[in-house]
Amino acid sequence: MKELSLNILDIAENSVKAGATLITVSLTQAGNVLTIEITDDGCGMDAETVRRVTDPFYTTRTTRKVGLGLPLLKLEAEQTGGTLTVTSRTAAQCPENHGTTVRATFHTDHIDCMPLGDVTATLVTLIQGHPQEELAFSHRTDAGTVTLDTRQLREVLGDVPLDTYEVLKWIEGYLREQYQSINQ
Repeated sequence: MKELSLNILDIAENSVKAGATLITVSLTQAGNVLTIEITDDGCGMDAETVRRVTDPFYTTRTTRKVGLGLPLLKLEAEQTGGTLTVTSRTAAQCPENHGTTVRATFHTDHIDCMPLGDVTATLVTLIQGHPQEELAFSHRTDAGTVTLDTRQLREVLGDVPLDTYEVLKWIEGYLREQYQSINQ
C-alpha cells in the first residue's frame, strides 16, 4: 500500500467482517514515533489464528489464497525499526470483552517510513461504507488532537443516517478543520 491510511482502512474493513459494532482507531505521534492502534469488538480470533495472521499465505478468505493486509503492515512497520502486535479474544473466551487489537509502531524519521496519507478520506470512506457501525477516532500529536466519534454524531443527528451526502461532507470538513488547526 502506498500510504498507512489505506492499511487503517483495510484493518477496519476486517473488523466489520468480524462483526464489530465499535471500531476504535487511535493514532499517536510522539516525536519521531507513530503508533497506530485499531481495536474492535468483533468475534475475535483464536490463538492459532493470531499466530498465523501475519503469514501472507494464510487467510480465512475463500476467494483467494493469500491475505496481505497484516503481513504488509508488519513489513512496513519493521522496515522502519517498528513493530506490529496482534492480540485477540474470542467471544467464546470472553463473552463480555471480545475482539481484536492491532498495534503498529513506525519510526517516521526512517527513510522507509510510508506517509500517513489522507486519514480524513479514509475515515469518511469507512463511515460511508459502513454507516451502521460505530467509529471512535483520535489522532494525538505534540501540536494537538483530532477526534471524531460517531456515537456523539448520532446523539445530535437522531434518525439522520451518517452516510447522507450532507453529513459526510460535514464530517470531512470537521476533520480537515481540526487537522488544519494542529498543522499550523
